[in-house]
Amino acid sequence: MFHAANQQNIYLAGVSAYRSSQTQTVLFNNYVERDGIEKAKTYSAVPGTSEHQSGLAIDVSGSDGSCAVSDCFANTEEAAWLEDNAHKYGYIIRFPKNKEDITGYQYEPWHIRYVGVNLANELYNKGLTLEEYYE
Repeated sequence: MFHAANQQNIYLAGVSAYRSSQTQTVLFNNYVERDGIEKAKTYSAVPGTSEHQSGLAIDVSGSDGSCAVSDCFANTEEAAWLEDNAHKYGYIIRFPKNKEDITGYQYEPWHIRYVGVNLANELYNKGLTLEEYYE
């Protein structure tokens, strides 16, 4: 997928992929301390439930690192490319815009999850989240 993006002058970089339970616990606890537990749960998974712990998710940014894991990423060429192309490589934007009430998480255009090409294409074409698909 990164190679295909490069061919179109879009340069992606992985920011955060696999996380150990210990790392997820530290991150989540820091967010809870900063924003409170209810707010933290809208953008960070409780340890033991993180897709990063499964190894199936990765946070992506542009290669320059600007807007990494930040709301401003949504306005980048890299985010637009992921939105239009990630499904072709088996990835979905896991927490899409306007689906917060379904996924429980804020819009995160940088958080992609591998689900396989067939399912990714189906979800993309139908505009569904994993929650809606498995409902």
